[in-house]
Amino acid sequence: MRELGIDIETYSSENLTDCGVYRYVEALDFEILLFSYSVDGAPAVAVDLASGEKIPDTIFNALTDPTVLKTAFNAAFERTCLAEYFNLHLPPEQWECTMARVAQLGLPLSLDAASKALGLPIEKDAVGKSLIRYFCVPCKPSKVNGSRSKNLPEHDPVKWEAFKQYNRKDVDVEQAIRAKITAFPSPSLEKEVWNLDQRINDRGVMIDYSLVKNAILFDAEYKEKLTSEAIEITALKNPNSGAQLKRWLTEATGEEVTSLTKKTIPGLLESADVLSDSHAVKRILEIRQEMGKTSVSKYMAMKEAICIDRRVRGLLQYYGANRTGRWAGRLVQVQNLPRNEMADLDLARNTVLAGDLDWMEILFGNVPDTLSQLIRTAFIAKPGHRLIPSDFSAIEARVIAWLAGEKWRLDVFNTHGKIYEASAAQMFKVPIESITKGSDLRQKGKVAELALGYQGGPNALITMGALAMGLTEDELPKLVKMWRNANPAIVQFWYDVNAAAIEAVRTGQRIRLKHGISMFMQGNIFFIQLPSGRCLSYYEPILRENRFGTDSLSYMSLEKGKWSRVDTYGGKLVENIVQAVARDLLAEAMVRLDKAGYSIVMHVHDEVVLEVPIDFGSIEEVDRIMSQPVTWAPGLPMKAESYETFYYKKD
Repeated sequence: MRELGIDIETYSSENLTDCGVYRYVEALDFEILLFSYSVDGAPAVAVDLASGEKIPDTIFNALTDPTVLKTAFNAAFERTCLAEYFNLHLPPEQWECTMARVAQLGLPLSLDAASKALGLPIEKDAVGKSLIRYFCVPCKPSKVNGSRSKNLPEHDPVKWEAFKQYNRKDVDVEQAIRAKITAFPSPSLEKEVWNLDQRINDRGVMIDYSLVKNAILFDAEYKEKLTSEAIEITALKNPNSGAQLKRWLTEATGEEVTSLTKKTIPGLLESADVLSDSHAVKRILEIRQEMGKTSVSKYMAMKEAICIDRRVRGLLQYYGANRTGRWAGRLVQVQNLPRNEMADLDLARNTVLAGDLDWMEILFGNVPDTLSQLIRTAFIAKPGHRLIPSDFSAIEARVIAWLAGEKWRLDVFNTHGKIYEASAAQMFKVPIESITKGSDLRQKGKVAELALGYQGGPNALITMGALAMGLTEDELPKLVKMWRNANPAIVQFWYDVNAAAIEAVRTGQRIRLKHGISMFMQGNIFFIQLPSGRCLSYYEPILRENRFGTDSLSYMSLEKGKWSRVDTYGGKLVENIVQAVARDLLAEAMVRLDKAGYSIVMHVHDEVVLEVPIDFGSIEEVDRIMSQPVTWAPGLPMKAESYETFYYKKD
């Protein structure tokens, strides 16, 4: 036996979507109902564990045999469930995830969608979802079902036989997918990165449960106070109802109010100043603003996912962003945590931990905003340890300068590193010394840097907040032109990448660019090989005329839940390349940190968070490991900044 393909069906009273697999398997009623397997690609066999069947000894022993490769679609689920249910040590090194493999090829991250995209004749059984609902989740007790909360095989033998067939079918589909993608092997380093990713998710990060619990209580109490105040002002039965509140505001202002969103409320507040009863209207709008803040959704997610040992696991999905290979956030969504900007986080945290809502209102005023800023601080180090977050400095700006060969930018990163000031100086032809931190030119340099590196125009500047910074729409085209004139090598890089992609798809030849980047077709996939050797994948590419009347590249992608054709262009491909290179740099650094004995508990964009014993390591060593030159990126100026803390925050 060389390979063992596996798919399981399970039961738990915990909601898998909300709590994740690690909390799911901790439920006292968790069990594996069905275990289907395929040996070396043979047709699948189902083992009916729920009905008392046993896994054959040869198969069970293979689960821990290091010479047998175990495979599954989303292997993290099978590995975690089997390890818990049978009390086994199942290291990720002995597993391969077929979902990760299809993600590397730019395919959808579901078994059914991936098989359809590959055009396989074997498709996932469409009735499976209803069978899963019937057997795998608790049912509502009723007179009809004898007041039971769980459906067993004997309650519907016909459905159970269909469920066994469905389970076998999943293994057959997974095996068919593996056979289809064997021509596209995964780079060896990526297997090492996936193994590390699994260990990071297995380890998880500790949560300050008292903070989480009190934050949720604070939010409920504060919203109740605001609701009572709103009822007193408006006499409405439900002032949280948008329809009721819009009618009240229309009557109070004499102007029809049709929208109460984050974007429209500031304008309504301004117009309320001219009303005779402006105080009441303004206060209701302020209450609406505060009630609209989602300050506790992440606290709720932490509460749902927290395990018995007060750690949250499974926060990151390998290749979740399958266009670049970056990780995606799951459960608590650590990739979009609110920033903390308040001066005294310690005082705010201690006030929540003390459970004193009135004192928090007195000290900080805006309770939802304060709770929002404290979300990061719910992630803490376990006793005897501290956290060391370490962040790559301006990594995308460094990577694009290196890839394009924009010399003046490389000089900046090899010296003072002040890219916003240097960009403004280059654009406006003034000495960099004349640009101070709060100056108008620095603001223009900053917004240009954030918006224009990937062939963006005025709309990209608006998206990045140019108008909120005080710029006018008339200024934006000139700002775009100035930035592009200051960065001719980057502009040329957009055009070179676009031309190379079109030529590679049109001719089928491998087109090479500098720094080891090359583009080629293999089968029906267009690949961009990165400096690291890893490839970006674009499925079923074609050339078609764009709105400018020239050829552009398009490919199939899962967009907003639909497998559809997407057009791209040079700047967008450059964005993919730059972000992918930044991801590879982070992956290399993570592997080095792990080998040096540092335990990674999570990572956010270009930052890793380490849980380190008090008497081990240092921020200087972490900086050195993070900034270590990479063999495949000679001349790329790397810099990392680390700090120590007992709770996570944005330093």
